[in-house]
Order: sequence, then C-alpha cells, then structure tokens
Amino acid sequence: MSDTRPVRRRRSELSTPATSEKMMAKAAASDADLVFLDLEDAVAPNAKDIARRQAVTALQTLDWGNKIRAVRVNGVQTTWCLDDITEVVAGAGAYLDVLILPKVKSPRDVWFVDTLLTQLEYKHGLKIGGIGLEVLIEEVEALAAVDAIAASSPRLEALILGVGDLAASHGMRSAHIGTAAGYPGDIWHSARTKMIVAARSNGLDAIDGPFGDFKDDEAYLRQANWSAELGAVGKWAIHPNQVTLANAVFSPSETEVAQAKKVVTAMREAEAAGEGAVAIDGIMIDAATARIFETVLLRASVIDQH
Repeated sequence: MSDTRPVRRRRSELSTPATSEKMMAKAAASDADLVFLDLEDAVAPNAKDIARRQAVTALQTLDWGNKIRAVRVNGVQTTWCLDDITEVVAGAGAYLDVLILPKVKSPRDVWFVDTLLTQLEYKHGLKIGGIGLEVLIEEVEALAAVDAIAASSPRLEALILGVGDLAASHGMRSAHIGTAAGYPGDIWHSARTKMIVAARSNGLDAIDGPFGDFKDDEAYLRQANWSAELGAVGKWAIHPNQVTLANAVFSPSETEVAQAKKVVTAMREAEAAGEGAVAIDGIMIDAATARIFETVLLRASVIDQH
C-alpha cells in the first residue's frame, strides 16, 4: 500500500441519507466537493439493509462528476458495520473514493477497517489501498487519543470534528449541533485546535463538523470562518444550502491569492539578495510570515486542480 495520500478538495462535505433516492440524485448534481451517502445516524435500524442497497445503486448509476464519492458506515461497535463495508465495497468498490468511519475511540478501530478493506480489495480485484478513510472525532476517547488515531493508517485522509455526539460524550449541558447558547465564546475552540494540530502533523485534512440550524446562514458562516482561521480546510453541510457557504469560506479569494503571491515573490527576491526580511505595504515580512501566505497558495492550487 502506498503511503502517498491523494490530494483532494474538501471545502464542503454534503451529508445525504442513503434511504432517499431523490436526495442522493440532488446531491450528485450539487456543487459539493464531497458527498457522503449516510448509512448511520440518518438511517433507522430497520432501514439499514435498504439503505446499503440504495447506496450501491447510487454509486453505480448516478453521474458524480469530479466529486469525492463517500459512504458513512456504522461504527465498528455496531452489528451493521461489517455488512456496511463488505456489501458496499463488493457492490460499488470501483466507484467509491472514501469510507467515513464514525465513533472511533482508538487506533484499533481504524486498524480493523483498514485490514478489512485490504482483504476486500484483494477479493474484488480493486486497487490495494485505493479506498481512503475519513474518521469522525466525536467521542471523548477519540479526542484524548486523536494524535495516535491520526497516525494509525496510511489510508487516513481526513479527521472530522463531530460536535453532535461529542457534546453528548463530553457531558455538555446545553450544546446542540454546532452551538452552545449558554457558553461565553466558542465552546469547540479547544477540540478544534487539538484535532487540527493532530491532522496537520500527520498530513491529513481537518474538516469542521455539522451545524444543525440550516436556516441560520450567519451562524454557519461564523463557525466555518472560526475553523478556517484555525487551519481547517472544509466543513460539513447537512443541507444543500450550506454547500455554497462552505465553498466560499474555504476558497481563498482573488484578493487573498494576489496578496499571497506578492508576499511570497518579494520574500524569495529578498532571500536571493541575501536579506532575511522585506517590508511590504508597511509590514515587515520574514520567512515565518511567508509560510502563512504559502499555505494560501497551496489551498488555492488544490481547488484549481479540481
């Protein structure tokens, strides 16, 4: 298995219940960078079997364009996880880019899925290591072990902060999906920072989780901008209306790209002349500052490639 992870655009990850053929068709036609067909929280226990079959059919038959095609399976602690993975990979492994694994608690959860995927790829003649993984950090055990989880598998491509379940696991009194009315500040700042550091130190994308009130664009944008400032590269969308918002927040503007190019070019010219710093628009720029602007250019290049 190659240790070289694919570079993907993940500004928006759209959640779509696999029980709804209509919603899956709309998701395939959306502007989301990634669409995941959900077999977990959005599917009742008595509908798991049909959701699996419909996810396979949707992956096989819908026009997904250049989107990342993903499925969120049920957690490894459940009775549905094994069938989710084996049936989806058997039926649509050639059309599947990523599995999203919820409620991990330790690296062993990731190892289990990694090993199972390798066996299934061999069995069905698929590229070994071709199916990537994203994992949800949504249990306190996962947050406590996030560094080890982030380093657990070469299949891992992204960590996602799952704030809904994390609030419950944390024992929070009033936090809902993405909000906490009684807390004076960003209640998720510490968790976001911890997850993003673990992701970046292991070459993974950091994705901010869902925001429940899909009619409150202002609040969604506030949460997205906070996570972007900390280093996240995308955010979940639980409604198609949130896709446009996420794409806008996590795409560097033309002004930002132009400024970044100006700074990086000036810094390189200064270095070539033997100088360690340069003044641009009244601000002193050194190598450390230039790295920040290089990150802007890197994100812009990933977006442009897709």
